[in-house]
Amino acid sequence: MTSIQVSVDVARPVSTVYNQWTQFESFPQFMEGVDRVEQETDRRAHWETSIGGVKRDFDTEITEQHPDERVAWTSLEEPKHGGVVTFHRLDEGSTRVHLEMEYEPHSIPEKAGAAMGVVQQRVKGDLQRFKEFIETRDAETGAWRGDIPRPPQTDPGPK
Repeated sequence: MTSIQVSVDVARPVSTVYNQWTQFESFPQFMEGVDRVEQETDRRAHWETSIGGVKRDFDTEITEQHPDERVAWTSLEEPKHGGVVTFHRLDEGSTRVHLEMEYEPHSIPEKAGAAMGVVQQRVKGDLQRFKEFIETRDAETGAWRGDIPRPPQTDPGPK
């Protein structure tokens, strides 16, 4: 697995930034390579991407979500990836968005891109474009304020 950690400071209040982030269907407007996101349920989204000439469709599940704090997700099929975006109030009008993500590159080009930091730079660019997206608007394009608790950990029993 390859890990990425990227942060960006946004000149908007934490609730505005969080509300915009919950609008997954707006992601193609600032995420490079994301063609379409369809929110199917509170927990599930279907993604269509085209990155480096490779088109992929996959589903993700929100594994934990708390208003103004965090959104965590995991993919439901290959290639496996998942992560968490956290929202940190810096002051009344600014928020730090911090993204941590792990993914499993499959093909040789994906492995080379991971080794050269291409994916990290793309994610950094996506967060920068998100910052510009929300800072150039008077308000967020929508909001979902529901809470999705982390599933309880099951005890695998004695080994």
